[in-house]
Amino acid sequence: MRYVSTRGGTPSIDFEGALFSGYAPDGGLFMPEEIPQLDRETLKQWSTLSYPALVTELCSLFIDPERMPKKDLKGLIDRAFSRFRHRDVVHLSRMKNGLNVLELWHGVTYAFKDLSMSCTGQFLQYFLEKRQKHVTIVVGTSGDTGSSAIESVRGAKNIDIIVLLPLGRCSKIQELQMTTVIEENVHVFGVEGDSDELDEPIKDVFADVAFAKKHNLMSLNSINWSRVLVQMAHYFFAYFQCAPSTDIYPLPTVEVVVPTGAAGNLAAGCVAQKMGLPIRLATVVNRNDIIHRTVQQGVFSPSGNTSPTLASAMDIQMPYNMERIFWLLSGSDSGLVKALMEQFDRTKKLRVPRELRAKISETISSQSASDEDIIHTMRRCWEENGYLLCPHSAVAVFYHYKKSACEQPGLPRCCLAPASAAKFQDAVLQARLVPEIPEDIRALEHMKTQCTPLRRGDDWTQVLRGKIEDLSRQRKGGLSSQE
Repeated sequence: MRYVSTRGGTPSIDFEGALFSGYAPDGGLFMPEEIPQLDRETLKQWSTLSYPALVTELCSLFIDPERMPKKDLKGLIDRAFSRFRHRDVVHLSRMKNGLNVLELWHGVTYAFKDLSMSCTGQFLQYFLEKRQKHVTIVVGTSGDTGSSAIESVRGAKNIDIIVLLPLGRCSKIQELQMTTVIEENVHVFGVEGDSDELDEPIKDVFADVAFAKKHNLMSLNSINWSRVLVQMAHYFFAYFQCAPSTDIYPLPTVEVVVPTGAAGNLAAGCVAQKMGLPIRLATVVNRNDIIHRTVQQGVFSPSGNTSPTLASAMDIQMPYNMERIFWLLSGSDSGLVKALMEQFDRTKKLRVPRELRAKISETISSQSASDEDIIHTMRRCWEENGYLLCPHSAVAVFYHYKKSACEQPGLPRCCLAPASAAKFQDAVLQARLVPEIPEDIRALEHMKTQCTPLRRGDDWTQVLRGKIEDLSRQRKGGLSSQE
């Protein structure tokens, strides 16, 4: 399996190359050159697998066994999921009125990103140990990505990680999950800005290809293909849990509702669908609704500044993984994607061509939810089921309630729950509910913190470059560079 840039201007690379890359040198994102097609028999076999076994089978289709034998792959995935709190890794809660909630948050940081990040961290260490190399990871976070990335590589001898978080824009617990990790290889910066603003210095350092290569930089944001790959598994798991049977011909369709920020999870669903999984996708956003407007109106453009909402991890105006979706749904037309994204980079606005817009509408439905919708949904779900939703999960359940009110029961529907309500106590209190706080989260309040501020008015790119150069100097004479 080879990987190509969505913009078509870069030679193809293997999985290891894609794993250690951020943006492709031409500014695009890496995608598999070919999408494997799954037949009915394979889907039936997969339907009986445990979650770790499902991830192993899926990843083995996209990773060359000569680079990583399947036995090694299985061991890495089992190790990645060994710290999860639920024996099944993910769990489906079935509730009243056809509400199915797939809990993706049983990892160390109580967020779905632990699923892909823990595996990606294992893949990285596998190749780095083989090659005796060192990398510096640079990550921007709107809430959950940073802590999950930190946990996946904390203490790793051949990895440094730099995380930029938006001060005051994450929940207190999200922030503490990052700033309380005191490890030699973990470096946290608190930025006086939103998550879109802090992405800019990260893009700047990666855009300097010579600098990125010299200092062995890589990203663990969902621009990294490995993150998208592992996230595909929960669409298969959701399907097998919610489909009435895999013996019916044709296979029944299941609607999967995806709370969406940077759209990495949505892109994973689109790839799973392309592989032959009979799912319909519904993307649901908060007040930062660029994806909703793209689906409904065919206009891809930010609507001004990012608005803070209760679903803070989704407070994103530039969902960069939409580029992957444009590429997939245009039939891998890299020329079209390059033209569209270059236009967007110039004007911050693009009109999606008619054929591509039709394909998007056919593949994805969309909805946006206000903070009031989120609060109302959290409260209703508790009153009807005694079940606490986080504000991001509530965005998906809001879609379910809205559809259920105006449609006859039809397709089975599965709402993805990306985080535990335990991380969002303020939102739970606003819904006039009582937070349930696990002991390990309660303990964060009393732990020492470490975070370097990046003030508005500072040259964030220069500070970031300086930190990267410092780390390279410190590592000099240790492990050799990643080629």
